[in-house]
Amino acid sequence: MNKKDNLSGQQAVTILGSTGSIGVSTLDVIARHPERYVVWAITAHSQVDRLYQQCIIHKPRYAVMVDPQAANALTQRIQKAGLDTVVKAGLEGLKEVASMKEVGTVMAAIVGAAGLEPTLEAVKAGKRVLLANKEPLVMCGHIFIEQAEKSGAVLLPIDSEHNAIFQCMPPGYHAGAKHSGIRKILLTGSGGPFRQRDPSTMTDITPDQACAHPNWSMGRKISVDSATLMNKGLELIEACWLFNVMPDKVQIIIHPQSIIHSMVEYLDGSVLAQLGNPDMRTPIAHALAWPDRIESGVEALDLFQVAQLDFEQPDFGRFPCLALCYRAAEAGGTLPAILNAANEVAVQSFLDGQISFLDISRVIEHVMNSMKHNEASSLQAVLDDDAMARKTAMEFVQSRLRVINRA
Repeated sequence: MNKKDNLSGQQAVTILGSTGSIGVSTLDVIARHPERYVVWAITAHSQVDRLYQQCIIHKPRYAVMVDPQAANALTQRIQKAGLDTVVKAGLEGLKEVASMKEVGTVMAAIVGAAGLEPTLEAVKAGKRVLLANKEPLVMCGHIFIEQAEKSGAVLLPIDSEHNAIFQCMPPGYHAGAKHSGIRKILLTGSGGPFRQRDPSTMTDITPDQACAHPNWSMGRKISVDSATLMNKGLELIEACWLFNVMPDKVQIIIHPQSIIHSMVEYLDGSVLAQLGNPDMRTPIAHALAWPDRIESGVEALDLFQVAQLDFEQPDFGRFPCLALCYRAAEAGGTLPAILNAANEVAVQSFLDGQISFLDISRVIEHVMNSMKHNEASSLQAVLDDDAMARKTAMEFVQSRLRVINRA
C-alpha cells in the first residue's frame, strides 16, 4: 500500500521550507499526531543533509530541492537508502507539491520573496494555507485575498502575533473593524536585542549580536528583522490584509517578555489577549487543527513564574525601519514589495559584512525614495518592482562600499 492510499482519516501536509525553524517545529507537532497527519512533501533550498535526515524520519512522498545540484545529490542518497521518496527540483517542483490534489494543508514557511509563487499556487488550489512567511501578503496582499475568495482557500496565520489576533477576533471580522465592533489591534513585539541599547553604540553591532534574540530561536534573516523591528513593521502590513483593517487601526506595543502575543481592543472597552510561552509550536498546532485543539508539546504557561508583564511604546528614532513600514502600509500599491525587497538585500549585505547595522534602514529608505511605486495590479507588476528594488538596493550598497574602500 503506498502513501497515497493510506490517507484515510489523515490530513496530507506539504511543508514549504521544512529545514527552517518553523518547518522543524511543524514536523515535531505532526509527529505527535500520526493518526491525524501525514507528511506528504517537504522542501528546502540546498540543505541536502538536513532534508535527507527528514526524509529518513518522516518518509514523505515527495522532497523538493530548489537548487538542481542539491536535488541530484539528494536523489542519489534517497536511492541508496532505498526510500520511496520522489525528489523534484526548482520553483516548479515547489509549486507542484503545494498544489497536489492529495494535499489538504500547506505550511508556507519559505523565508523571503522566494516563497511567494508556491504559496500562491497553494491558495489557487484551495488549500488550507498556514502562512508563516509574511512576504506573500506584504508584497501582494490583495492578490492573495482575492485568490483565496475565488478558490475557497483558508488562510491561517502562523506568526505568533497574527495567530493570537486571529484567536481574539470576532466572527465576521472580514467585514472590517467598523462592522465588527473592533477599536484597534494591539500588535506586540519583544523589542529585540537592542531595545535598551545606547543608540551611540549601534554602529558597531555585529551580525551575531543582531541574531541573538532574547526570547525566540529563529533564522538569521528574521532575527535581524527582529533587531531592526522591520519584522514588526512587516507584521503590521500583513495584519492589515489578514484582518481587513487600516494601518491606523494597528498599534504596535513593545512587550519584552513575549508572553502576550497580541490583543484586540473592542468598542465596549474589552481587550482580549492570547498568552502563552514563546514557542512556535503553539500557533502551528492551533492552525493545523483549527477549529479543534491538539497537544503541541509546549510547556504550560506558569503565570506565577512570569510574575510581571511590561509594556512600552516603540522608539521610532531608534528603529527607523518601523516608520518606513507604516509609510509603505499607508501608501499601498507595490511600495510594500519595494520595501521588502530592499530590506532583503540590506539584511543580507549586513550579514555578509558589507554594511553596518544602521545602514539597513538607509538602504531601504534610499530605495523607497528613488523608485516610483505602482498599482499592485498583477503578480508580474509586483515582481517587476521587486526586481527593480533589489537592483537599486544592490547599487546603493556597492556605492557605499566604494566610499568605504576609498577611505
